[in-house]
Amino acid sequence: GKKTMKKIKLQMSRKQLIWGITALVSLIIGLILAGLRTHMTDGLLTQKMADRWSNVSKSAQISCFFAESAQITEESLQQFEYNLNKGLEEASIVSESENEGARLWADAYSAKGTVTLESDRAKVDVTAIGIGGDFFLFHPVTLKSGTYFSGNDLMQDHVIIDEQAAWQLFGSNDVAGQIVYIGGIPHVVAGVTKREEGRMADAAGLSASIAYVSYQTLSRYGTDYGINCYEVVMPNPVKGYAKKFVGEKIGVTENDVEVLENTTRFDFLNLLKQLTQFGTRSMSSKAIIYPYWENMARGYEDIALLLLVFELLFILYPAIFTVVVIILAWKHKKWTAGSIWNALCNFFYNLKSGNRQKRKEKKAKKKILKKGGEEL
Repeated sequence: GKKTMKKIKLQMSRKQLIWGITALVSLIIGLILAGLRTHMTDGLLTQKMADRWSNVSKSAQISCFFAESAQITEESLQQFEYNLNKGLEEASIVSESENEGARLWADAYSAKGTVTLESDRAKVDVTAIGIGGDFFLFHPVTLKSGTYFSGNDLMQDHVIIDEQAAWQLFGSNDVAGQIVYIGGIPHVVAGVTKREEGRMADAAGLSASIAYVSYQTLSRYGTDYGINCYEVVMPNPVKGYAKKFVGEKIGVTENDVEVLENTTRFDFLNLLKQLTQFGTRSMSSKAIIYPYWENMARGYEDIALLLLVFELLFILYPAIFTVVVIILAWKHKKWTAGSIWNALCNFFYNLKSGNRQKRKEKKAKKKILKKGGEEL
C-alpha cells in the first residue's frame, strides 16, 4: 500500500512539473506575442503624431475621412480651424510649453487624384496626393534625397516623387532641385521618396508611382477626386474630448464622415472592444474611400487583433494553472493565520535578538582591544 501511494505521488508530482513547465512556456509565448504586437503598431508613424507633437501635455491625433458627397472645401476647413481656436480659447486651454511660439495644434488635409509629370526625357502619369497644411508632420515618408515641403507655403510649385517616377523622368533618384512640368507649369522636385512595397502596401493602394503636390496644383492641373482626409493633433485634456470636439465642429453629417482617434486605436482595451465587434466591424454604409495610409493602418489593426487573440489564449493557460495551484494549496494547507502570525513574530524576534547579540560581541571586542592597548 505504501509503495502504491509513493508511486501515485511521484506520478502526480511529475504531472504537476510538466503542467508547470508548459504553463511557463505558454506565458513566455504570450508575452512575446504582446511585444511583437506593440513593436509592430509602434512602427506605424502615421498613427503616432500625438507622441511626436507633445510630451508635455495630453494630445490626441484625430482623423476625418469624407465621402465624396461631403464636398469638403479649403474654405470649410478654414472655418473649422477658426472654431477650433475659439473652442480652445473658451475652454481656457493654453500651451504648457516654455516656448512662447509653440502651437497648440497642427492640421493637414489631402485629396487623391492623378497628374501627368513631364521632363525633357519622359512623360509619366502618376497617382497624386494633393496636400494642404502640415501633411508631412503626420506622414513622414522616407526620403531618399531632398526635403519635405509644406502645404502652407506661399509658393505652391513643389513636388515630391517616388523613386520609380524619378528614374523614368531623369534616370536617377538623386534629382532634388530638378524641374518637372505639371500642366505645362514648372514645379521643383523638393525630394524623392522611397515607396513602401509588399503585399500590404500594394493592397492599400501603393502599387503604382505616386507624387505629392500641393492641393492647388492637383485641383488646377490634375484630376482631383476631392478632399477626402483631414487630420489634426490637438489638446485632449480629458479622454475623448478631442474626438468629440472634431466630430461636432467639422460641419459634416454623420453619413458623410468617419471620425477616429488614431492615438488609442491600437491600445489593448480598444482592441478588445474591436474583438466584440468581430464580424460587423468591417461593415459600413458610408461611401468613403480611405487613403492608402488608413488602409494600411486597418490592415495592421486586423493583424494586431489576431495577435491579441493568440496572446490571450497563451496567457489564459498559465493564469488558470496559477489559480488551480492556489486553490489546491489552500485546500491542503497545514497552516492557519495564527501560525503565520506566530512565525512572523518569531522571525522578527530572532532577528532583533541576533542584532542585540552582535552589538554585545562588538562592544566586548572593543573593550578587549582597548585594554590590550593600555597594557602596552
